[in-house]
Amino acid sequence: MNRLSELLAAAFLCLAASAASAQVRPFPLSDVELLEGRARQNMRLDSAWLASIPINRLMHSFQVNAGVASGREGGYMTVRKYGGWESLDCELRGHTCGHFLSACSLMYLATGEESFRHKGDSAVAVLATCQEALGSGYISAFPEELINRNIRGTGVWAPWYTLHKILAGLLDFNEATGSREALGVAAGLADWAYAKLSPIDSTTRTVMLRNEFGGINEAFWNLYGISGDPRHRWLADFFHHEAVLDPLKEHDGDFGTKHTNTFIPKVIGEIRKYELTGDGQSRNLAEFFWNEVVSHHCYATGSVSDKEHFFPLTDFSEHITGYSGETCCTYNMLKLSRHLFCLCPSAAIGDYYERALLNHIMGQQDPETGMVSYFLPLAPGTHKVYSTKENSFWCCVGSGFESHAKYAECVYFHDDRDLWVNLYMPTALNWEEKGFRLVQKTEFPYGTKISIRIEAENAREFCIRFRWPSWCSSPTVSVNGKRQKLSGVPGSFIVLERKWKNGDRIELELPMNLHLEYVPGRTDMAALMYGPVVLAGEFGTEGMASAFSDPSRYNDYYTYDYRIPSGFPSSLRVLGGDPSAGIVPVEGGRLEFRSSEGYLLRPVFDIHRQRHTVYWNIEKTRNPGE
Repeated sequence: MNRLSELLAAAFLCLAASAASAQVRPFPLSDVELLEGRARQNMRLDSAWLASIPINRLMHSFQVNAGVASGREGGYMTVRKYGGWESLDCELRGHTCGHFLSACSLMYLATGEESFRHKGDSAVAVLATCQEALGSGYISAFPEELINRNIRGTGVWAPWYTLHKILAGLLDFNEATGSREALGVAAGLADWAYAKLSPIDSTTRTVMLRNEFGGINEAFWNLYGISGDPRHRWLADFFHHEAVLDPLKEHDGDFGTKHTNTFIPKVIGEIRKYELTGDGQSRNLAEFFWNEVVSHHCYATGSVSDKEHFFPLTDFSEHITGYSGETCCTYNMLKLSRHLFCLCPSAAIGDYYERALLNHIMGQQDPETGMVSYFLPLAPGTHKVYSTKENSFWCCVGSGFESHAKYAECVYFHDDRDLWVNLYMPTALNWEEKGFRLVQKTEFPYGTKISIRIEAENAREFCIRFRWPSWCSSPTVSVNGKRQKLSGVPGSFIVLERKWKNGDRIELELPMNLHLEYVPGRTDMAALMYGPVVLAGEFGTEGMASAFSDPSRYNDYYTYDYRIPSGFPSSLRVLGGDPSAGIVPVEGGRLEFRSSEGYLLRPVFDIHRQRHTVYWNIEKTRNPGE
């Protein structure tokens, strides 16, 4: 039996073991159709962007590195090279290919469009050719010398991070399409990695792990979950970063100024380890980390980090900047949340997921161009800064490829009997093995009503559990027009158990209210929210014309000059401490409000190419007559 055949023979056994510890399971994207709405609009733009990327341009640097570059004419390369993080002089080149493969996998499942499978097949074929030319199993867009520099402890920009994206993309594509070639390339890369790393000593390992390596531990755990090969488990354990992860075992929540998006993927690897091995310490540290981040380190938008780093909580307000909320951090927190929800379904996890998905991920994408932002800037007067098709390819572009293809991945969960409705989003669920279909129609969050229609081949008794959001004090639920008596509290699940039959209808209403979310440690600075939605002041484009006319400036994402006009509005009057007393809905608007100062307030996810204010200095005033 050859190497690939061994992997395939072990796959079903290992994947079954992987699912054994889960209380619930998400439905595959192929079972959940996004219906018309904001998420589907975003997915459509993402789809067009992915479809427009030529494989020969995306894979050119891999071919150059392997010495198999095609397209020569008269001694000159005819392939037009990409810039930014995919330029031939960037040490992170090649990472986009991994994200692209993952995104094509997700988009293929979500839409059924064969073109995404074909594009992925083409990219994998190039990787296989390059891997064969290099001969050792190594595959990358940069020379192996960058790995050698990492092992020696000399300066280099995150080569294992890039290999993580490539390996993850190959495994995602294999899972989505059954591509034996993708799995074979992944196995060859792992063979090379084991040969490369197994001889090194513990001192060398300690030094090399200081360099960012993304979620390569998770990727090797995923490969081990398919293969059962002890060498793949060894590789996953090799990238257990004791200096970062072991304090979490002791519930040490002092993250200092650690690089946030280096930290989160390491924890995702640990929860994957728990799922595959039952290691209780790995689960414990992952749950502790999630609770610490969500409870103490998140902005109102659900995003985290300032210039990609944690910061002292005593200085929270000083880190409301133009470089807050790296999008990759939110992408990875949502990924971790999905794992944890499967282990123990929790409305609190669902609440966080909803908040971060709506306010950050959904608002990352420019509705005019489909381009995406690196940060979600929160300082008054800042604005979103978008990528370009030719000269960006940041990490947040790659994770954006994926995020806007998988809106439906956490809407519904199930066990062997019951169904969980976690997110309110226009979707159609096809639970084929139960002969059951559910159609959810809603304008949420623009509206508060959710309508569910049941289509069933045969009547069947089971529970449907609807997340009761913590922000909703008084939901109403009816079944076939009959109001239901609810038990429970906000932050739990509404449980409806009955024999469901074809044509049954469920109506939910989740009223939303205005409220303030204060900055930790402050009673005079807060974000304004309506239910789970962060409302921001929209303040026009003064001084922004030059920014949008010079896309090259968008690569300067750390020192970008927002040119904020002096005296920019940053104060909000709140009458009697109740924002609803002086902030009123705009008639005919979609989630639009007007403050007593006359400011237009809209969801931050709907504000694009405009300056905004998210966090306000709160001026509490008394109601007239007090």
